Amino acid sequence: MYILSLNYNTPLEEVDKYINEHIEFLKKQYEAGIFVMSGRKVPRTGGIILARNVSLEELNKIISEDPFHINGVAEYEVTQFLPTMMIEELTRLKENI
Repeated sequence: MYILSLNYNTPLEEVDKYINEHIEFLKKQYEAGIFVMSGRKVPRTGGIILARNVSLEELNKIISEDPFHINGVAEYEVTQFLPTMMIEELTRLKENI
């Protein structure tokens, strides 16, 4: 599993120009079964995405398709981790990573 931490590197007005395209990108990855959770950071300096354990090569290809990345409004920090403990409600997620 991966934690993708997006950090905006432009003013929010610039980020918002691409927000609808970014949402479509997210929906595509949810439909493909790659992304499992996402949302904004508080304060709004970027976002967090949880992604399934795919190859790093595949993940980098996916990131390269994000309009935020393409248009240079956000940078990604990628952290891979192996969940070993979780609440009961998320055990199905562990079985599928």
